[in-house]
Amino acid sequence: MFPVAEVVELIEANEISRPTCLRTNTLKTRRRDLAGVLINRGVNLDPLGKWSKVGLTVYDSQVPIGATPEYMAGHYMLQSASSFLPVMALAPQEKERILDMAAAPGGKTTYIAALMKNTGIIYANELKNSRLKSLSANIHRMGVTNSIISNYDGKELPKVLGLNSLDRVLLDAPCSGTGIIWKDENVKSKKSVEDIMKCAFLQKQLLLAAIDMVDSGSKSGGYVVYSTCSITVAENEAVVNYALSRRDVKVVPCGLDFGQHGFNRFREHRFHPSLEKTRRFYPHVHNMDGFFVAKLKKMSNTKQIPKATEAEENIPNTVEDEDGEINDGNIVTDQNERLDTETTTISESSKTKMIKANKHDKRQGKRKHPSKEEISKSREEKRKALRKAKSDGEEKETDKEHGKLDEASEQLNETGAQAGRKLKRPKRQH
Repeated sequence: MFPVAEVVELIEANEISRPTCLRTNTLKTRRRDLAGVLINRGVNLDPLGKWSKVGLTVYDSQVPIGATPEYMAGHYMLQSASSFLPVMALAPQEKERILDMAAAPGGKTTYIAALMKNTGIIYANELKNSRLKSLSANIHRMGVTNSIISNYDGKELPKVLGLNSLDRVLLDAPCSGTGIIWKDENVKSKKSVEDIMKCAFLQKQLLLAAIDMVDSGSKSGGYVVYSTCSITVAENEAVVNYALSRRDVKVVPCGLDFGQHGFNRFREHRFHPSLEKTRRFYPHVHNMDGFFVAKLKKMSNTKQIPKATEAEENIPNTVEDEDGEINDGNIVTDQNERLDTETTTISESSKTKMIKANKHDKRQGKRKHPSKEEISKSREEKRKALRKAKSDGEEKETDKEHGKLDEASEQLNETGAQAGRKLKRPKRQH
């Protein structure tokens, strides 16, 4: 994935904290006004970059940046720079129906609401009950009035919200966290290949559910944005490539002017050429969390495409070991095998069985299945035959026993007769 020199840079960047960033809440203030107020309070800051109109980078502060009156009033949100990217790629429009599938703690949801100017509907879904409090608190603090908070498993949302019912969906999927090692050093020592496989399996299920909820006929939407804070291929390009093979969607440009292109080939594996339109962000290159962003356009509401591409069968990944070194490995294909078993293997095996049965019928003629009466009649006949055989066997055994008794009695009679003859013989006279 990286040359040796770049691997060293990445490892070093993962040991350094990223700059503190905040996002201006345009529902309540403007970035210029907010910057002026914070500078007067002793905060040293600058605009985040040319690519963002609402972000500010904080270098140092004489007051707690998360406890100022402006923060309490909801004028800004403490948010990493990488979290701006999926919302910018989503590009929400006013009066749309939008879903944030993994919304807590609310940074992306409130950003979407600001871009929509509190119009339309935002479904802010979060699976974990413990994170609902922070999500609800931030939505209220930021003055968002067009959101509905829900607590469902993302895979079950198509049953709740309905198929083809939304204009846009944002899926910032749960992942292994290999892009935010500086926040959680346990990733280096505790995350294994099996953990990455489990994450990729869940991500594929969530992405298919997100696509199913989007309406391809939406006048302004029909888009799904998929993002992770991971840099592994198995959780990023491989997941999107899987969705391309299972649903009628295509990868479209993210609308982000910076970031590195995604992989359309990795080692001996080949992905769809359109995956070059996805974007990757690295700590040592962009001075932000490791991140991946892909934007999909739903072309039709067709649910399934029969055959998968060969590229998804063996998905490699890059993981970090206990020493912080990056090693290339091959992800075992359990994820895809499980999903294929759920979607295609059963139908294919049933089809092959039907084809074989048809060929057999053509050779030998169609078999007529017996009725229940015929089956019961044949069973009764078998039972009678068994009973008869059993009774015949018992009769034979009794005959044998009688024969043995007769033979014994005859032998006794003979011995008795011989003894009688011996007694009748006269004694010799000398």
